[in-house]
Amino acid sequence: MNNFLLALAAFVGTHLLMSHPLRKPMVSALGEKGFQGVYSLISIVTFVWVIFTFRSTTADAPAFAVNDGIWWVATVSMLIGSILFAGSLIGNPALPQPGADKLAAAPARGVFGITRHPMMWGFAFWAITHALASPTPRVLALTAAMAFLALAGSLGQDKKKAALMGDAWQGWVSRTAFVPFSGQLSGRISWASAWPGRTTLLLGTLLWLGASWAHPLLGQPVAGLWRWL
Repeated sequence: MNNFLLALAAFVGTHLLMSHPLRKPMVSALGEKGFQGVYSLISIVTFVWVIFTFRSTTADAPAFAVNDGIWWVATVSMLIGSILFAGSLIGNPALPQPGADKLAAAPARGVFGITRHPMMWGFAFWAITHALASPTPRVLALTAAMAFLALAGSLGQDKKKAALMGDAWQGWVSRTAFVPFSGQLSGRISWASAWPGRTTLLLGTLLWLGASWAHPLLGQPVAGLWRWL
């Protein structure tokens, strides 16, 4: 377990350090392409380390019994996460791309009407889902690390984008919410703007069904709706 925790700390720590405080000096020293190469290499190496140490860590007894009620919550959580992730791949001003300023000036619709960080929250919902469905110590450690990385990374992204994009990003922040659906619950954002759109809904649902169907192929328990079919 100690090696696994060390691998998690390395994966999360290097991501956060290279994405924020170390990014500027590394780009200055290596150039943008050189930085991306080093970033990718370290990410892959530490991720592989996480996988190997996770598999070699004993799956101890779960922290609590998982009944059908918890499975239903986990199933819905993963569906929400899949829809957020699918929608985040189109027109996302948080992603590094030309025209991000114009995207940030557009009305916040679809998954961006739910949260301005749909990709990161998609990962967070993945973590919540697996913590509920398989609450063993090694899974809880993994999911806690991934949720922390996703949400801390989102906060860091807000700060970085504010510095890079200025008023364009601040305007985007004023029209969106960090926590999913918090804008709707506070009355600041209309519920109509949270409709993800048919294409995103379809792609997210297919991703959800496909990923849960593949669980047994990866040696994992039957998950999602397939548990009841």
